[in-house]
Amino acid sequence: MIVYLGVGSNIDADHHINIAKQAIQTYYPSSQFSRTFESEAVGFVGDNFLNLVAEIETSTPLEQLIEDIKHLEDQLGRVRGGEKFSSRTIDIDILLYGDLICEKPIVLPRDEILENAYVLWPLSEMRPLLKVPGSNQTYSQKWQAFNKDSQKIVPLDKNG
Repeated sequence: MIVYLGVGSNIDADHHINIAKQAIQTYYPSSQFSRTFESEAVGFVGDNFLNLVAEIETSTPLEQLIEDIKHLEDQLGRVRGGEKFSSRTIDIDILLYGDLICEKPIVLPRDEILENAYVLWPLSEMRPLLKVPGSNQTYSQKWQAFNKDSQKIVPLDKNG
């Protein structure tokens, strides 16, 4: 199963993004990563975030993968129980689990893919021909139509 993860941090972000990439690569050796992007905080006033998308291959069932990702976040210093939109050492979200469309145990594909440049741009750049589950449109087409003036985002490196 090909799974896409959104990875972000705005607390010692460069450090936490790098150790998250190393940890993901350790658990999923065939992992690939998008470029890293810097974006403004969304939903609250805070330091800028660094974000990227990771592609992993796994046979882990979704429910177990959710727990594995939470455990990885905890290992990387994630503090839970705060406000939904707040500063974070690390935030790892399952964006796509194959072409699964579901509401439980989590909403997939994740809504923020089409709502936030910091997810849509790296995903569309990484896999331009990947189709939105249940649609004939690709993420690249969605990015082309995205209102790029709505969110400030800057690519930081050339490759993942």
